[in-house]
Amino acid sequence: MTRTFIAGIFVLALLIPPQWADSETEAERRKRLETELQNVERQILTQQRLVEDKQQERQTLERDLTIIEGEIKKAQLGIQARAVAIEQLSDQIGEKEVVLDILAERLAKQQESLADLVRKSALLEDYSLVEVMLSKQSFSEFFTDVATYQSIKESLNESLAVLHGIRRDTVEQKNELENKQQTEAEMKRIQELQKDDIEAKEAEKARILTVTKGEEEEYQALLDSQRKTAAQLRSALFELLGGGGGIPFPDAVALAQYASGVTGVSAALILAILEQETNIGSNLGSCLFSDSHSSRPVMHPTRDEPVFLAIADILGFDPYSRTVSCPIMQNGSRVGWGGAMGPSQFIPSTWAIYGGIINIGGEWTYDKGSDAIRRINGNNTPANPFNNRDAFIATALLLRDNGANGTYSGDRLAALRYYAGWGGASNPANAFYGDQVMNRKSRLAQEIQILGS
Repeated sequence: MTRTFIAGIFVLALLIPPQWADSETEAERRKRLETELQNVERQILTQQRLVEDKQQERQTLERDLTIIEGEIKKAQLGIQARAVAIEQLSDQIGEKEVVLDILAERLAKQQESLADLVRKSALLEDYSLVEVMLSKQSFSEFFTDVATYQSIKESLNESLAVLHGIRRDTVEQKNELENKQQTEAEMKRIQELQKDDIEAKEAEKARILTVTKGEEEEYQALLDSQRKTAAQLRSALFELLGGGGGIPFPDAVALAQYASGVTGVSAALILAILEQETNIGSNLGSCLFSDSHSSRPVMHPTRDEPVFLAIADILGFDPYSRTVSCPIMQNGSRVGWGGAMGPSQFIPSTWAIYGGIINIGGEWTYDKGSDAIRRINGNNTPANPFNNRDAFIATALLLRDNGANGTYSGDRLAALRYYAGWGGASNPANAFYGDQVMNRKSRLAQEIQILGS
């Protein structure tokens, strides 16, 4: 807040003429504003680097936090898995205990049966063989009883041995399960400690991130303030330089936003083209159509001159006094035709496409139904290349038809086609135009946003 307040005072100090301004000439004021603008632009570059450093620091912290959150989630899942394993081991240990109880019961019964047989065996030994045989009805019955008795005794001994074996194995399995359960419990405790450490690290990173975001917001606020100052300085300089027909920047922004709304082309791109072409209406050219008939031809004699005369006749202006762009000269030789009209700098043959100028039987005439600009703007008169609103629409339409789509590559290609046509867009010699327009677009987009805030 303090920095914003100071920046506001700084802007007012720049833009409100000081008391000694009465003695300041226009040239001196222009020089002062240009110097101030250079200083502010240097400050913007420095501040931009600070903001980018903070953004990078914030992104690194956010990335670290994302990784930490993943580690915490992993630890939580590990703890849950250990808890489930411990519960499963508890169930298995409980099952083993049940088995051991059953085995103990069976062992007790079989041991009781065996003891009973042993006692009977002891009683049998107290009788003589004759007494035992006499108690039976036959020899076969006697021997059958003896065999059965021995068989039961052997079976009981074997069963007891098996039960003891099963019980021994079961006890070992139960001990192994208990050891595993203790191990899992220890691992779970270790993972819980690790999770606590990770959460503490996350809290510290989150605290640093909060501080970093606050610093980034402060840096960004100061940067926005400096950009606003630069935009206001440019606007002041623009008005100083554009007294001869330039469009005030706020008005130009409004026209570009209107054209953007009806065509879908970025307002910043429209402004960037018009700034590149005419400094938004300040430099409309200084050549006359009549120069074409001198030693310094201006327009293409067959492509543009007839259309220009038709436009002048339709719109009712004097073609011999209306200034247009001059031809492009290098080392005394013409390397490009002039004749571009108005803020959008359309040559007559291109304007004809959007302005409803058609050729019928070799004669150029106006067709209202072919006037796309008039149809969009709802005018009652033919579209005029020297009318700002019509010119902005024409620029937007041509950019749209050239492939402007909001992407860097699409908008740059559309700008190149605007300058050099579809055939010359790929010529490396024209690349500077596309680069310059895109740089202007980036800056103008920020200025539009700042001035609108």
